[in-house]
Amino acid sequence: MNNMAKWIMCTAAVFTLSGCVNKPVKPDNPYYAPVHPPVTQTVRPVTGSIYSIATSRNIYGDGRATRVGDIITVVLTERTQSSKSAKTSIDKSNEFNLPQPTILGHGLRAFGKPISASMAEASTEFEGEGSSDMSNSLNGNITVTVHDVMPNGTLVVRGEKWLTLNQGEEYIRVSGMVRPQDISQDNSVPSTKLADARIEYAGTGAVSDSNTTGWLARFFISPFWPL
Repeated sequence: MNNMAKWIMCTAAVFTLSGCVNKPVKPDNPYYAPVHPPVTQTVRPVTGSIYSIATSRNIYGDGRATRVGDIITVVLTERTQSSKSAKTSIDKSNEFNLPQPTILGHGLRAFGKPISASMAEASTEFEGEGSSDMSNSLNGNITVTVHDVMPNGTLVVRGEKWLTLNQGEEYIRVSGMVRPQDISQDNSVPSTKLADARIEYAGTGAVSDSNTTGWLARFFISPFWPL
């Protein structure tokens, strides 16, 4: 193998391994950015009234989010637990006898000795056992904005929260759909009431990096490693 072929293989390996490196998450994602309510053209008063539809508020409303741009608090009450176990046992054995070979009623001989009957045995055993137990919990609050109101009144909400700590940053991202009747009096809704929910909680910085496997180690434990 010449030097050019080695150089090409090394370059291809570097690009392949560099693709395994995850890009760091950054704040101010436009997808989760607050949306501004549509601007309503100010109606000029005809009779001299100071009422304006652009700044009007429903004095009989309960203050719950109903329009694009309104804010709503999502109470994170996520708790999952799963357990799974499996056990397999296989045992198989075979036994068969070969009679003494004969020709015209006479037993065969080899090297002056008769060929006797033989017996063969075969057995196979397999036993496997596995178990898995996992539980997760996430509690907290995050305030999001209404990005859209569907024709049936369902609210599409999205938002993110970033916390800057002394050893990095932590963030929470939430998106989903909420029914107006699931919103409580204090304008909050539990995360279990979110339809098509997407909840992301992670962090960046030294603490998060210390719990992340390096790109070379991930390559050796990936399906691409032949061993």
